[in-house]
Amino acid sequence: MKTIAFAAAIAAVIPAMASPSLAGPIERACMDSDRGANRALCGCIQQAADMTLSGGDQRRAAKFFKDPEAAHSTWISQSRSDDAFWERYKSFGQTAEAYCAG
Repeated sequence: MKTIAFAAAIAAVIPAMASPSLAGPIERACMDSDRGANRALCGCIQQAADMTLSGGDQRRAAKFFKDPEAAHSTWISQSRSDDAFWERYKSFGQTAEAYCAG
């Protein structure tokens, strides 16, 4: 019985140690981008995203790293949903700048 409990405890800890596989969508997009980002900065930006954006918003925002035109299209869009997303995205950007600068 102790072996099963120990194995369960180890299984719960190991995923937390495997950081690259647990990177969020923003961190992965940041690391894959050609903007010279590093793991510490991309991880910090992901933390800001975790504080300000839902999972769906993070996946949508992550696409902007590869397709900046998608960000522009969202910004100029007249739809209410795009406007609401853009407000959340701006909040994320301000949070990331304040949280990760320095």
